[in-house]
Amino acid sequence: MKKSIAALMLIAPLTLGLTGCIIVADGDGDFDRYVADHEDREYENRKKMASLVSGMSFNDGQDHFGVADFNESYEKDGETIQVLYYRTNRKHGDGMTTKDECTPLVFKDSKLVSWGESAYKQL
Repeated sequence: MKKSIAALMLIAPLTLGLTGCIIVADGDGDFDRYVADHEDREYENRKKMASLVSGMSFNDGQDHFGVADFNESYEKDGETIQVLYYRTNRKHGDGMTTKDECTPLVFKDSKLVSWGESAYKQL
């Protein structure tokens, strides 16, 4: 009996001390840096959009911007249409890039003919 009471006296404070313990973890702690990286990339892409010139070659466009977030290519009326999408504005806070967060660059036969959502809709 004395051993049971002694064990209870030892274990009870330890158990009660842990009942209010809460651990909060947000992954690797880089969430703010991740958001800042996207904002920086969007800003840089918008700056690059300001210096676009109609007639720029497809290769120059890729060199100017780097890897596109999305890339499409198809034939229409005997012309090759290539569309590169670059992230320029955040709409969803989920960390994923979607086409509605990107600005399309439209190339016909490897020459830049237009950019922006309205230009893409006219195709």
